[in-house]
Amino acid sequence: MRFETKAIHSGRQVDKSTSSVTMPIYLSTTFERATDGSYPNEFVYSRENNPNRHALEDCLTSLEEGHDCVTFASGMAAITSLIEALPSDKPRRVIMPNDMYFGIRSLLSKTDIGSKFDIVIVDMTDPHEVKKAIKSAPTGLVWIETPSNPLLKVTDIEAVAQIAQEVGAYTVVDNTWATPVLQRPLNLGVDFSLHAVTKYIGGHSDLMIGAAIAKSNSPMLANLRAWQHSKGAVPSPFDCWLALRGVQSLAQRMATHCSNTSAIADFLKHHPNIEAVHYPGLAEHPGHHIAERQMSSFGSMLSFQVKGGWDEAMAVAAKVQLFIRATSLGGTHSLIEHRASVEGSTTMAPSNLLRVSIGLEHVDDLKEDLLQALE
Repeated sequence: MRFETKAIHSGRQVDKSTSSVTMPIYLSTTFERATDGSYPNEFVYSRENNPNRHALEDCLTSLEEGHDCVTFASGMAAITSLIEALPSDKPRRVIMPNDMYFGIRSLLSKTDIGSKFDIVIVDMTDPHEVKKAIKSAPTGLVWIETPSNPLLKVTDIEAVAQIAQEVGAYTVVDNTWATPVLQRPLNLGVDFSLHAVTKYIGGHSDLMIGAAIAKSNSPMLANLRAWQHSKGAVPSPFDCWLALRGVQSLAQRMATHCSNTSAIADFLKHHPNIEAVHYPGLAEHPGHHIAERQMSSFGSMLSFQVKGGWDEAMAVAAKVQLFIRATSLGGTHSLIEHRASVEGSTTMAPSNLLRVSIGLEHVDDLKEDLLQALE
């Protein structure tokens, strides 16, 4: 089946008891055993498994062309579990990119994850730097984020995966911004593809789920499944149902998201009050050719720097009328955010940078809103 068909049919079927086309929401926390003590439908307790979660995991596995999927209550729960699930026989060294989601930086600095693992930060866009870091000491995990947050740096997934494989390290790609519509990391050699399903897959800013899709069976996958069951950070049946609803329109939504964003990026780069536009769809972007090779389109996130500094950027964000000043991304509404003020004193974002998630509004209305805000 092609992607669009998988998005509608994978993991789901007509309900046998009612002939319902839409899958019911199974809110039950426990399931009846047969008289012989067995569980004929394989469901025991909702923390362990649930029909809605099972369907979502099957669907995401199919979309990423993977072996299995493990879902969690949030993207951060999935991130934490992926790091902690590194098998005990692997080195505790984790290599991460210098431009990555701020939530991971907070995880490393505010919890024991940062002390339990030897975290090494490198410029992941330079394979030579990655190779140098991996060769300098035994490494267990390489963490890739592409396009990155918030500067939209592009990493050559295949090249980094190959370097990691040479030393037996696991690889993870945070594929949230690209989605499986635009990028299939497992086909490029990595071990796990991570999603904050909250974002584009859900697509409507009304649920919270994280997911890790595995390329193959492995000790790390077994640990992930054990973490999900025993640590209990599982998504609710209703959130799984919402995610399955959202994924059905993912391909069509991403087409509009990407088309709108490409037009906005081109508009912004010609505006006299813009210092820089960070978007891999622009030919002048340093990662454009790599993105062109490993992505089918360039996504719907971009960042731009306003001429001036903090005050000038905040003034633009204050003047928008259609764009909503809010965090997160991937929903139908266009959002704008001044990342430095969100992240605080440890931010890596330039003080004049605004990050935007382009939604599904008419692109001309979005242009007009930015135009009046910039002037």
